[in-house]
Amino acid sequence: MNNTIPYLIIAAVFISYFAFHSLMASLMVKQWVARHWPGLMPYYRLMFNALAIILSVPLAVLVILYPGEPLWQWQGLGFYLTSALALLAVTGFFYSLNHYDLSEFWGTRQLKEGNQSVHDQEKFQISPLHRYVRHPWYFFALVIIWTRDISSVQLVVYLLVTAYFIYGSRLEEKKLIAYHGEVYKKYQQKVAGLFPLPWKILSREEADQLLREFQQL
Repeated sequence: MNNTIPYLIIAAVFISYFAFHSLMASLMVKQWVARHWPGLMPYYRLMFNALAIILSVPLAVLVILYPGEPLWQWQGLGFYLTSALALLAVTGFFYSLNHYDLSEFWGTRQLKEGNQSVHDQEKFQISPLHRYVRHPWYFFALVIIWTRDISSVQLVVYLLVTAYFIYGSRLEEKKLIAYHGEVYKKYQQKVAGLFPLPWKILSREEADQLLREFQQL
């Protein structure tokens, strides 16, 4: 039993972090803050990201201090294949940055404009990567973590992260539907969520059509 206590503690800490992160990102909390402290809304996204980063530091320290027992290591051809996949994922992540409004993502745009809206300010758009998967950042993160050597503690953490990405992506998409309506629902039907699927790829023409529909709203 004593051997399981560190794993239970680590799992509880990560679950608490994910729950807090989801709560603060929810429309319910944003709307509550907007009603009671509208002057805070221009700072909300910036504070949200700052808290997410600050609170993630103890999580990383916890995993470093209590790595657990080694479970498996990639060797030989497997090492080169997984390293290549991880490198492609990192490259894809940095490529994707060209297609995001990073000032809106970090919250500096809202602060600069004094925007008190609870809605995200970035317009509906379909980048080249979004034609293949609706959440490319989550996909790249999953590729990176599951192509690394894994210890017993890391296995627990990675399973929790994977579950959170699945759950969190669904919460995020509820907000996107609230922001973008039927156009986003059509996009959902045509493109896979976390893992690209050959039969759910959006052509450039289909992407342009969805964007035209959104602009007509």
